[in-house]
Amino acid sequence: MKKLGLFLLCLFQLSCLGQGLHKIKGVSFVASREEVSQEQVEEILNIHSNYAAIMPFGFIREVNSPDIIFDTERQWFGETKKGAKQYIQMLHKNGVQVMLKPQIWIWRGTFTGTLTMDSEAEWQTLESSYDRFILNYAQLAQETQVDLFCIGTELEQFVKNRPDYWKKLIAKIRAIYKGKLTYAANWDEFTRTTFWEDLDFIGIDAYFPLCEDKTPTVAQCREGWQPHKEKIMQLSLSKKKPIVFTEFGYRSSDQTAWKPWLADRHENPANFKAQENATKAILLEFWNEDWFAGGFVWKWFVDHEQSGGDADNQFTPQNKPAQKVISEFYKSM
Repeated sequence: MKKLGLFLLCLFQLSCLGQGLHKIKGVSFVASREEVSQEQVEEILNIHSNYAAIMPFGFIREVNSPDIIFDTERQWFGETKKGAKQYIQMLHKNGVQVMLKPQIWIWRGTFTGTLTMDSEAEWQTLESSYDRFILNYAQLAQETQVDLFCIGTELEQFVKNRPDYWKKLIAKIRAIYKGKLTYAANWDEFTRTTFWEDLDFIGIDAYFPLCEDKTPTVAQCREGWQPHKEKIMQLSLSKKKPIVFTEFGYRSSDQTAWKPWLADRHENPANFKAQENATKAILLEFWNEDWFAGGFVWKWFVDHEQSGGDADNQFTPQNKPAQKVISEFYKSM
């Protein structure tokens, strides 16, 4: 029965992707102040990527504020609807498919999973505000015929406290956008997300803790994946939905595979081998699985020549050994 389930899920995955045997070999294309150019898109093609996530932003002032500010003249070009449209059009022109992934940013970088309201009235205001935000981009998704639309990113408390709202929201989105839907659950949230059956893909931001070593080996990282991988696979089978890693990636710093979600350890020295090994492990561990649809590297900046490099200890693989790992693996798929 398990083999039959895997076979049926594989068929479902292929029909969802609508691209033969090809997996999503994606990058998270970070918004810029300027329009994206042909030269900048070509850097994505150079690593054999076939998908890019475009991420317009809405902003919230406090973790308990219900008002989302979005699509304003004060934002960077790529964070707005106009900018997202230009990015999408340039990517499509080059044969790159797109996941449109509108995201919320809370002031000072407060984790969006903690977004919660103090009263029923504030919850209702947040819901109305989120409707305006996400449906605005659902319209753009339909207009530009993007291939995948992400309805939210790492909003655990919002999802947990307002499950009926999310069910209704998905119906509203489907009335506008006729493509495939996912949600980007945080790595420790995905088993509790309540609406996977209403979407086309189970989306996970894959920052799972794997190994505490300063420079983990590929083998150590793969071993660390095993308990997480089993849970991911079982959820995929039970919901009959393929998995997509809506974000995956590692900083080029010490202990990068221990708490991969941390983005504030600026004092850590650069460790390119740690990033290279952890990246190689996740690609080897997942991309050949029938129930796995692919994923999006976190993160890829528009200005490639000025990104990453010898002293950078942040997430981007650009101009680091991890870029070659990704390029060679994506080319082989």
